[in-house]
Amino acid sequence: MKKKLVLVLLIISFGINCYILGKWILVDQWTRPSQEEKVILGEMVQKTVESEAYKELAENENIIAINTSMDKKKGGGFPYYFSVSVRTDKQTYLFYCNNDKCSKMENGAWTYSIYQDEDSRLPFRK
Repeated sequence: MKKKLVLVLLIISFGINCYILGKWILVDQWTRPSQEEKVILGEMVQKTVESEAYKELAENENIIAINTSMDKKKGGGFPYYFSVSVRTDKQTYLFYCNNDKCSKMENGAWTYSIYQDEDSRLPFRK
């Protein structure tokens, strides 16, 4: 009876470890930034806020949030898998580096904004 219990616990432990390792290899490693990549994303936010496209956007729409993301599975080399999303009440604008040195940020895409149909998610504002 003890051998069966130990065997079941060993199989469960092995399964959980395989799941955690697989998730790290297949998902987390490609989409979660490291400490160095977080610093790079922070600098990209600064460049985005200083860009002409952002200044135009700030004049015309109500900017609610700025978020960063990384997706190495998207393709392309450094720094093309980084993006900065600027959420407004109308759309979400995605900013990307314009060259290998990331000297400027450009508005590369637009997408739906959750704030078009929802209120702000801050719990302090009613």
